[in-house]
Amino acid sequence: MAPAPFKHLETCQTAHQSVAVWGNGEEVEFRVTGAIHAWWGRAQFLTGLAWDAIAAGVLSHPSRAPRSLLMLGLGGGTSLRTLQHLCPQLAVTAVEIDPEMVALARRHMDLDALGMELVVGDAYAWLRANRQAFDVVFDDVYGVTSTDVARPLASPESLLPDLARSLQPAGIFAANLVTGPGHRRVQSEFRRFFRENFAEVRSITTPASLNECLVGGPQLRPWQPLRALAQAFPADADYSYWRQLRARRLGAPPSAAGDSDPAPAR
Repeated sequence: MAPAPFKHLETCQTAHQSVAVWGNGEEVEFRVTGAIHAWWGRAQFLTGLAWDAIAAGVLSHPSRAPRSLLMLGLGGGTSLRTLQHLCPQLAVTAVEIDPEMVALARRHMDLDALGMELVVGDAYAWLRANRQAFDVVFDDVYGVTSTDVARPLASPESLLPDLARSLQPAGIFAANLVTGPGHRRVQSEFRRFFRENFAEVRSITTPASLNECLVGGPQLRPWQPLRALAQAFPADADYSYWRQLRARRLGAPPSAAGDSDPAPAR
C-alpha cells in the first residue's frame, strides 16, 4: 500500500527561522528554506540522509559503546532516535538555541521520549562555560539565511580550548558539514582543522545527501564492525540505509581507508 500523501500541518515563525511542518500520520518533516531540517518516522529510524552519518559518527568512539554525548544543535532530534536504538546506555546532553523548535519537536516528533538533558541556549556559549567531560562532542550548529544555511562559527580553531576541556582522554569530536556550492570554504577549513588536531580522522557520507560527517580522535572504532550494526535494525529500509553509509580516512588512499564493501543481500 502506498504511503498517505504529506499534508501541511502548521508553519511556525520562530526568532531564528520559519519552520513548515508536514506529515502523513506515519512520518513528519520540518522544512526550513526548502530543505528537510528534521524527520521523524513511526516505524523507521533512518533516512538515507545526513542524520544516518551523524549517528555513525557518534558510534565511531573506540569503546564501541560511548556513555556520554554532548550534542551542539538539536533540531528535531532525528539522529538521537537512531542512537537510542543502537546505544541505549548513551546519556545525551543537547543544546538548542531555538525554544520554539524544541516545542515543535515535542509536539510532532515525540522528543521527550528520548530522555535527554536538554538545554535551551547558545551551543557555543554553553560549551565555553562547560566543565564536564564527554565521550563524544558533536557539532551540528547551523544558522538559517534567506536561501540557505550557514555556520555561525568564524573558525573551528576557536573550539580547541573548549574541546580539550570537554572531551574524555579517548573522546572524539565530530561535526556535520553541508557540502556543495557555497559551503566548500567552510568544509575545507573544518577538514584542515581535523587533520591538524586529531590522530585519526574519518569522513562519513551517504549517497543521497549533500553532507559530510567528520570524526576525529586519538583512535576511532574500526569501520567494518560499525557498519555491521545494520543487523540491529528490524526494518529492511533501515538495514539498507545503514549499509549505504560510506567512510574513508582523510588523506589516505581508498585501499587503506576502510571503505565499505558491497552490501550483501539480506
